[in-house]
Amino acid sequence: MRCAHIARHVGLATIVAVLSLGLAACSGNAPGGQSSNTGSSGNVIKVGADLPVSGGDASDGMPTANGVKLAVIDANKRKLIPDYTIEASVVDDAVNGVHNPSQGAKNVQAFASDPSVIGIIGPFNSNVAKAEIPLSNSLGIALISPANTNPDLTRGPMAAELRTANPTQLTYFRVCTTDDIQGPAGADYAAQVLHLKRAYVMDDNETYGRGVADQWASRFQTDGGTVLAHDHITKGQQDFHALLTRAASMNPDVVFYGGTTSTGGGLVRKQMADAGLGSIAYFGADGIRNDQFLTDAGTAANGSYATVATVNGAPDFLKQYQAQFGQPVGSYSANGYVAAMVLIEATAAAMKANGGKVPTRAQVLDELRSGKIHHTIIGDFSFDKNGDTTNKIITTYGVRNGAWVFVTQKNYAK
Repeated sequence: MRCAHIARHVGLATIVAVLSLGLAACSGNAPGGQSSNTGSSGNVIKVGADLPVSGGDASDGMPTANGVKLAVIDANKRKLIPDYTIEASVVDDAVNGVHNPSQGAKNVQAFASDPSVIGIIGPFNSNVAKAEIPLSNSLGIALISPANTNPDLTRGPMAAELRTANPTQLTYFRVCTTDDIQGPAGADYAAQVLHLKRAYVMDDNETYGRGVADQWASRFQTDGGTVLAHDHITKGQQDFHALLTRAASMNPDVVFYGGTTSTGGGLVRKQMADAGLGSIAYFGADGIRNDQFLTDAGTAANGSYATVATVNGAPDFLKQYQAQFGQPVGSYSANGYVAAMVLIEATAAAMKANGGKVPTRAQVLDELRSGKIHHTIIGDFSFDKNGDTTNKIITTYGVRNGAWVFVTQKNYAK
């Protein structure tokens, strides 16, 4: 395949462009794409970003994309790659409003065929990652996720199956910790802090949702709780009344939903009231910790809890983000920033080692695999042999008066 040949053996082509900030902000580098830079002229290096920026996932995807753009803005101001302008090229992996693995795979192929793209930030969703990781591995292009939390993407038999083209060449990395930590963290809070005893568990039957639900349910039982039932919804399901009525007959004191807002997380909470479950606690993970959940759940949102696999804080970043975009940060805005900055810094280091010449993608990957410590706004970390971050912080949020508020945070690396 020609794009594979380019990705493995050819450095970045020099693209001469003279772009104003206004033009760059509204132009796309791929179908449906968005591009951003500081407006300086010169040779261009692109940071690709594949995220769900439309539909039900946009309240997660857009703030994450903004984090990537802010990293590019900062990198250009600091001239991290001298004589080059860095651009963020953001494309959408949502189809009909929902994250789509096939679209994600097409986006990776498009980025890989553009020699000015040094690497890709994304995806957001773990089932999209399952479609993209094999391509990243075969095409030899870095893929750094700000938000994928399914453990099987990096460890165990499934991870090996995703890397059959070049099994010894790591190309996928992530700056968030995994659901075997996130799920138990949420269960611990439910059982040990709120002293909940009887749980009804449901999930969207996707890679992320089912995985985090299994982890939550297992830990809840270890903590002394009882899982009354664990049901899986069908793709596109919008009406959950039958399941929730059945759940109500079991008299739970908590409902856990494994999945995202776009697959029903907010609607489940809203419909719990119709089944007589509106007054009990509702738990989920990072897939529901977004503004769209608050909209979908409406007045029923209060009493909901969600974990997020990143830190709560970085006050300077929060101020800078607010000033740049005029809106609050999302759950993974800081992670998007960090993922992009790690890629940019790896590119700068590879360029220095390459005598000031633009590095190949293979040279950038070598930098990412080096095990060096990254000093970032979400803490210091390195990538382990599987591409996972050594930073294992989980933050818990709750809905109070119709808004997500910080509840607690814990570093599971300690």
